[in-house]
Amino acid sequence: MPKMRVLSGREVLKILGEFGFQDFAQRGSHIKVRRVLPDGRTQSLTVPDHAEIDRGTLHAIYRQASRFIPEAQLRSKFFTD
Repeated sequence: MPKMRVLSGREVLKILGEFGFQDFAQRGSHIKVRRVLPDGRTQSLTVPDHAEIDRGTLHAIYRQASRFIPEAQLRSKFFTD
C-alpha cells in the first residue's frame, strides 16, 4: 500500500495551484485557496502553512481536494508508489 508523502504547506499549495487554486485569504498560518469554475461556482480549501504537515491533516486535505479533483490525478502527488 502506498504511503503518504511528507509535504510542507507550500508544497501542498503548489500542488493545488497546478489544478487552478489560488490564494485568496490568510489568517495566521492557515491559507485559504479557491478556484472559480466557468459556471461561477467556487471551490475552497484551507491549508496550514507549516514546514511539515501532520499525516492526519494531510490526509484530510487530500480527501477534501478529491471532492474537486479526480483522485487519479491527485493520488500521485500525495502518495508514494
